[in-house]
Amino acid sequence: MSQVAYLPVGKREQTKVQNRQAILDAAREVFGELGYEACTVRDIIRRTGLAAGTFYNYYRSKDEVYVALSDEGARRFTPLLKAQRAQSADWSSFVRAAIETYFSFLADEHKSWLARRPADEPIPHVHGETPEMTAVFNEVREAIVDEIARGGAPGADPDYLAAACIAIAREVGEKMVVRRPIDTKAAADFVVALIEGGVKGLPKTQV
Repeated sequence: MSQVAYLPVGKREQTKVQNRQAILDAAREVFGELGYEACTVRDIIRRTGLAAGTFYNYYRSKDEVYVALSDEGARRFTPLLKAQRAQSADWSSFVRAAIETYFSFLADEHKSWLARRPADEPIPHVHGETPEMTAVFNEVREAIVDEIARGGAPGADPDYLAAACIAIAREVGEKMVVRRPIDTKAAADFVVALIEGGVKGLPKTQV
């Protein structure tokens, strides 16, 4: 009988977590050094020290790895967003705190690995929503719904408003990190003014 059957489930799962993290860490470095377009799955595998078959047990392509990295970033950002929501007294302070926190998070991410990308290489876009990205959306939507109920936010469609706020922050954030110096305050001031000014003209709706 195979000895694998006697391995503790916890040990097996721990190995899976370690392998997956090794792949993501290697991909982050390789994407930064070679650029997303130029690098290959083989480049990532070589950096991990794992066998090619082990890599393909977790991901089918570098596109899937990039999506996983984006999902990991969203997972790490969600607690920061929750904390800002808990600390904010009203809609305006939440918008300001959430945007500033997001841009600071992006700037830190950029300095840690994106800054090593080849000059002028476009940042890949993740198509569709990952579970962690959905969690970020839900957190923003719930904050909007709560503030509408309290009368502190405009009674606009919460789905559209959450999607719009996230999209604006994401697009401006991508421009922010390629400019020098990276000015998180200027970017946040712009986005906050755009959101707060824009919602004033939105049609009211029932939540």
